[in-house]
Amino acid sequence: MSRSVRARAAPVLLVALGGALGATLRGLLGAAAGGALLTTLAVNVAGSLALGVILFDARAAARLPRRVRYLLGTGFLSSFTTYSTFVVDAALATPAVAVAYVVVSYAGGFGGVLAGRALVATTSGRPIRSPGDRP
Repeated sequence: MSRSVRARAAPVLLVALGGALGATLRGLLGAAAGGALLTTLAVNVAGSLALGVILFDARAAARLPRRVRYLLGTGFLSSFTTYSTFVVDAALATPAVAVAYVVVSYAGGFGGVLAGRALVATTSGRPIRSPGDRP
C-alpha cells in the first residue's frame, strides 16, 4: 500500500473506529438505563460538551492532534450522540413531556457547547474568537 493511500485511509479508519466505540457505549448506556428518555438527554448534552471542547480547542490552542479529532469528534461523538433516538423519544412522549424534552435537549446541547468553549478558553489562556469577530 502506497504512502498516499495510507494517508488517505487513516482518517477513514479513525472515524470508523471512533464510530464503532461511540455506538457501542451509547447502546450499553441505553440498555443499562432501559432506553430511558433521560439517558438520551444526558448522552446528547455530554456529547455536545465534548464536541465543544474538541472544536474550540482546534480554534484556540490546537492541543488535540487532527487524528484525535477524527477519532473522537467525527467518529465517537457522531455515533455516541443520537438525534434519531431524541426524535423517537419526543414522538413517543406525551405532548407536554415532548415539548419540555425538546426545549431542555436543545438548551442542554447549546449550553454544553458553550461550556466546552469556556473550558477551552480557561485552560488554554487564549480568547476564542468567533468567525465574525474583528481582531
